[in-house]
Amino acid sequence: MRMIFGLVLLTGIALAGGAVYLAQNYIGAYQAELARAQQNQQQVVATQTVYVAKRQLAYGDPLQESDVRAVAWPQTALPQGVFSDAAVLFPEDTDEPRLILRPMEVDEPILTVKVTEPGEDIGLTTRLEKGMRAFAIRVDVASGVSGFLRPGDRVDVYWTGRIDTGDGGQDVTQLIDSAIRLIAVDQSDETLSGARIARTVTVAARPEQVAALAQAQSTGSLSLALVGIGDDTELADIQVDQRSLLGIEQVAPAPRAEAQKGCSIRTRRGAEVIAVPIPCTN
Repeated sequence: MRMIFGLVLLTGIALAGGAVYLAQNYIGAYQAELARAQQNQQQVVATQTVYVAKRQLAYGDPLQESDVRAVAWPQTALPQGVFSDAAVLFPEDTDEPRLILRPMEVDEPILTVKVTEPGEDIGLTTRLEKGMRAFAIRVDVASGVSGFLRPGDRVDVYWTGRIDTGDGGQDVTQLIDSAIRLIAVDQSDETLSGARIARTVTVAARPEQVAALAQAQSTGSLSLALVGIGDDTELADIQVDQRSLLGIEQVAPAPRAEAQKGCSIRTRRGAEVIAVPIPCTN
């Protein structure tokens, strides 16, 4: 009987020890997992709700609520002008939609510079910054860069005409202005695909630039040179004439020979006066 009691006691002690060991392992694993979860939570980047496009949006499209969705955007990389509130993006006090000013791709944030105000006209006035004016320049296939100009491109403007130099004049080409932004090609201010031969392009310029461009266009011909994306080169005053183009040095006019003085004696024969040359004495 005592032996049975002893075996039962030993078995109970063994089972209790095993239970304690398993409980310690479980608690240790739980604490390690909890610490790992807390560490991961600390590494999560803070986000903010941002509305993005659910589909491709083209210039002039009305923006509908079905065209956008809310996403969590990292606050450290938040674009300027995002919409975080649906009530701001789609005001309840108007039925007029916002219109798309710039094409957008799927999941691209809706920004204030890419859409109009509700009911706002989408004309060129929305593309002009404060103090800027729209000015149209006549172009053809040569002066218009073979039809590869697009709204949003930047161009250098050159004037070719004849200037008065006092000796009959000469033809020159002069840089009028550089890196002027195009806001429309012909009567379209939306992004175009493929080459298109335009007859006019519209640029955004300051009033003093408009005056210079108007004077240049009325006295000669204007040519445009397309500026590359990201090119911020500052151009100096550029002027080329025929002599500098061909490397011809201007020759100073030969001095005129001084006329020799002569002496004469004038005699009158009736109504006729006759001059007889004689050597000069002084």
